[in-house]
Amino acid sequence: MTELKAKMPGKIVEYKVKVGDSVKKNQEVAIMEAMKMKNPLPAPADGIVKEIKAEVGVRLSSGDIILIVE
Repeated sequence: MTELKAKMPGKIVEYKVKVGDSVKKNQEVAIMEAMKMKNPLPAPADGIVKEIKAEVGVRLSSGDIILIVE
C-alpha cells in the first residue's frame, strides 16, 4: 500500500482516475491547485487505486493523504 500525499497546501481540482483503476508509477492521477498554479500529481507506485481520500474542492494541508495505491 502506497499513499500519495500533498506536498504543499492546496486543493484537488480534478481526478484523472477512479477507485479500481490500474495505474503506473508517475502516471498523472490528479490535478492540485496550489498558489494559483495547477500542478499534476503522479501515482506513487504501480498498482490499483484502492481509495480516494480527498474530495475535489476540499483544501488540503501539506502531508494530507490524497489517495492510496495498492
